Formats: sequence, C-alpha cells, structure tokens
Amino acid sequence: MAEGGQRQSKARSGPVGADPGSYVVAGQKVAAGKLPAGLYLVATPIGHLGDVTLRALETLAAADVIACEDTRVTARLLERYGIKTPLTPYHDHNAAAARPKLLARLVDGAAVALVADAGTPLVSDPGFKLAREAAAAGHAVTAVPGASSVLAALTVAGLPTDRFFFEGFLPAKEGPRRMRIAELARIPATLVLFEAGPRIAGALTDLAAGLGARAAALCRELTKLHEEVRRGDLAELAHGAADSERRGEFVIVVAPPAERADEAAAEDVDDLLRRALARVSVKDAVGEVAAATGLPRRAVYQRALALAKDGDR
Repeated sequence: MAEGGQRQSKARSGPVGADPGSYVVAGQKVAAGKLPAGLYLVATPIGHLGDVTLRALETLAAADVIACEDTRVTARLLERYGIKTPLTPYHDHNAAAARPKLLARLVDGAAVALVADAGTPLVSDPGFKLAREAAAAGHAVTAVPGASSVLAALTVAGLPTDRFFFEGFLPAKEGPRRMRIAELARIPATLVLFEAGPRIAGALTDLAAGLGARAAALCRELTKLHEEVRRGDLAELAHGAADSERRGEFVIVVAPPAERADEAAAEDVDDLLRRALARVSVKDAVGEVAAATGLPRRAVYQRALALAKDGDR
C-alpha cells in the first residue's frame, strides 16, 4: 500500500462483493456518503466486533485511508463489514515518519480515519500528536465515539463513577511504580489503570502496599467470550494474580480513598506500616504510608519507631 501523496481510491482491496465506499450489515450492502476532508478519530470494538457503531462503519467506508496501529487487527474488522478502504500503519515506532505523510494527505483534501487496535484512539497511543498537529494546521478533527475499555471497566467494577482518574499504564520498573502509586494515593477519585499480563501481579502487590485495603476490580477480556471481572480488595486480587498465569492486558479499577484520609484509624496506619516495613526501610515505609494516608510524615515516623520498638521486645 502507498502512504501519502495522491488519494488511493482505486487501490482498495477487500472481500468480494463489497464496493468501495460501502459497508455490509446483516447481509445488506449500504453505500457510504461523501466524507468531508479532515481527520476522523474512530472508536472500534474492544473485543466483540458487534460493538462497532453504524457511524463508525460509514466513516471507515467513506474515508480515503485508515491509519491504524496494526493493519492485521483492523483488517479483521473491515473484512467483517465488507469495507475496502486502504490501511496504513501508524504506531509508536513509525509515528514520526508517518505523521507528516498523513498531514500531507489532509492538505490534499483527503478524509483520514484514525483507529486504535481496540477502543478509542488517542487513549494510551501516539494518536494525540497527529490530532494536535492536524488541528493546529486548521484541519477539521472529528470524533466518532464508541467503545472504550476505560468506561466499560468503570461501569462493571461496582465502584463510584461520579469522579474517576485515568492513569493508563504504571511504570514497568518497581521503584518508579511505587513512587507513582504514592502520588496516586491522594487523588480523591476512583482510579482506572491499564496493565500488561506479565506485570499484573507486581502491579497489584505494589498497589495493595501503597493504597491499603481499598476495594478494586480486575477486568480482563471485556466484551469477549471469556470476559472476566474479579472483585475484592487489592491484597486479595494481588494474591489471586500471583497464583495464576496471566496473559493479555488488564484494566484495574480502584476505589477512591476515604473522605477524611487525615483521620485514618491508628490501627489502619499501623497495618500499612507493618506491610511496608516488611519490604522496605523505615524511611521508605514512612514515605509510602504518609503519601497513602495524608498524615504528616513526623506522625507516621513516630508510629514506625513505636512499632519497631515493640518488635524488638
């Protein structure tokens, strides 16, 4: 496939019987209307291909080109709905080179659709730079909303939804991850995080240590045949993840902190300190617990010394 330059209206390829500029729903071919020039941010299913919207299908069928993370993944969606629009890769590794070509196509008057492998583009992917530069250049940027793993997980978690904070992926290394969790501890909202399967056990363990016994939900394979939502406190979820093989990507939803963290019960603080002291030095333990509870470091330090003294008896 060609990138940039002239439009590729004659270079489309796809399933037999699906004309350019059309899509197929329930066996019926539907003609897609003319799409004005601009960048279209199109949400795609996070698992179940039936979750795509009619507007998304029409936009994808009418676009001059579809920029996507993995052409093989997007091709499966297009094949399902008889769409023949050409694909071009746009991902972390080629974005710097591919972005100017897509912007050049916008200058030429093309309609460019941007999709992620699953869900809404620009969420934890490089698409925001393309959208930013397209808007700065005066091109129309249009959202075609739909599926989102963030909202899907939030709604099934059984936790407060009136205010939430999307963190995305935590740092992969243990030290930076614990530091970031300490920063997240004070945010007065439900937390929504992404995590990869190989790191899920470590991430949950550190979340339990840094945030305490907060209620949480671990979501996997949302909307798919083997959808799984596990609920419990963070320590329970961490224990379960450590005892089983984990593949794929997860969404973690964590309840917000207590409304008055500065009035945390002494026994809760002691419990957090004991867990932290079993892993790290007194200084680091005090830092973690102070961040998680909002209590003054001096007060937490005094409790840590008292616990250490009791342990020596």
